[in-house]
Amino acid sequence: MINSRILSKAIQQLQDITGTELTLYGKNGSRITGDTAAGEEDTSVRELIRSAADSMTIGSTTYLKVYDDDMPVYYLAAAGGQNPEITGRIAVSELQNLLSFSHERMDRNHFIQNVLLDNLLAPDIHSEAKKLKIREDVNRIVYLTETSEKDTDLALQTLKAMYASTGNEFLTIVDATHIAVVSEITGPDDAAKTAHTLSDMLNAEAMIQVRVAYGLPTNLLDHLSQSYKEAQLAIDVGRIFYPDLHVISYGNLGIGRLIFQLPHSLCELFLRETFDHDVFAELDEEALTTIRQFFDNNLNISETARQLYIHRNTLVYRIEKLQKTTGLDIRRFDEAMTFKIAMMVNNYLKNTQK
Repeated sequence: MINSRILSKAIQQLQDITGTELTLYGKNGSRITGDTAAGEEDTSVRELIRSAADSMTIGSTTYLKVYDDDMPVYYLAAAGGQNPEITGRIAVSELQNLLSFSHERMDRNHFIQNVLLDNLLAPDIHSEAKKLKIREDVNRIVYLTETSEKDTDLALQTLKAMYASTGNEFLTIVDATHIAVVSEITGPDDAAKTAHTLSDMLNAEAMIQVRVAYGLPTNLLDHLSQSYKEAQLAIDVGRIFYPDLHVISYGNLGIGRLIFQLPHSLCELFLRETFDHDVFAELDEEALTTIRQFFDNNLNISETARQLYIHRNTLVYRIEKLQKTTGLDIRRFDEAMTFKIAMMVNNYLKNTQK
């Protein structure tokens, strides 16, 4: 079935153009659109439902059946205007076209879902794409949105409204908290722009906290599953190593991607060999904030002190205190890199243990 909002919009547009009052009823005869009270029934509609005829005229009102796959699914009442019967038949034709289009979209989305999940062989993908008139000569990319379970339905409706007029995107729910969006891209900057648009739209318009990740682009339909897996990995890596980022690209995961794919035993061995005790248990929030700010400023003491609103000597004192605790001087590039990796490894182990 078609979303009632879309039905109402189509009926309203036809009314505005023709001047004919159009009222749409559901299978059970209750009103869906029109000026009468919601859910109100019309005895003439009930009579049409029982009748084998496709239409009937009672007084100045024409009643018509709207078919979907040879079954009546809606009933339309047309009254007023210059020729309500002709207007009603045009409206029925329009609604039946909408129903046909919605089935095609459903089939296309179902096909894309199977492509993403690797449920189809390459020859089947190409033949089915041809049947569904899905172009294969364009670059596409897979975006994965992550929301809370209670927000998934609202996120899906927002995305559907966002892409309702384009027809070049595919939306599919992957699980209770993730929605995949397959979108065409034309330029090197399109991927990041679209990801930020998705994030901004869901955050600002729908007031949903969301994380958006995306894989690498491909011009082959049978490679979309790889882009989907890359987006999945970006979501998982971003959740652990870059929790403050709302948009994560697989191509920019850096060291986090490498650490995420290491076995726990190797990570634990690295920490034991780097430190002779659990140094992270001894670091308070002030020390961790100082370290993060220092790394964010590329080991620049003056800029870090300015952003932390402390004297340069105070920052130097904190760094020297950290050196006594960890045995590493993070003012030196090599030792700073070792400590940065150790922090990420420790964070990875803590998150995966949870």
